[in-house]
Amino acid sequence: MATDYDNFGGKDFFTSLVKDFYQEIINDPILKPMYPEDDLDGAIERLTLFLMQYWGGPGTYSELRGHPRLRMRHAAFPIDFAARDSWLKNMTVALDKQQITDENRTKLWNYLQMAADSMVNTRTDGVI
Repeated sequence: MATDYDNFGGKDFFTSLVKDFYQEIINDPILKPMYPEDDLDGAIERLTLFLMQYWGGPGTYSELRGHPRLRMRHAAFPIDFAARDSWLKNMTVALDKQQITDENRTKLWNYLQMAADSMVNTRTDGVI
């Protein structure tokens, strides 16, 4: 039985998605400062491997880095609603460039929204 990883387009799909995403990040005034210049390639590789694994591809991410622990790994970065929205905006641009069915796009997008929402760890909107 095919996995979502296969249905989305496998390694080529995720490599292209993440490459296009980071083309947006490098020009993003909110998110770019969160990515160290000397490890941008590492960030690209980690996100690619994570997404591939999450959607049923090879387990390389966990073999190299252990459990994903996304919130813990992002805890050092102040991620507010503006950062979340910017991340999703950049991912939308990248996703729009991919060849993917509407059904698979919706499935992937629902996950990306949930993941982005769960990364918010800083409130700058005055709500306590």
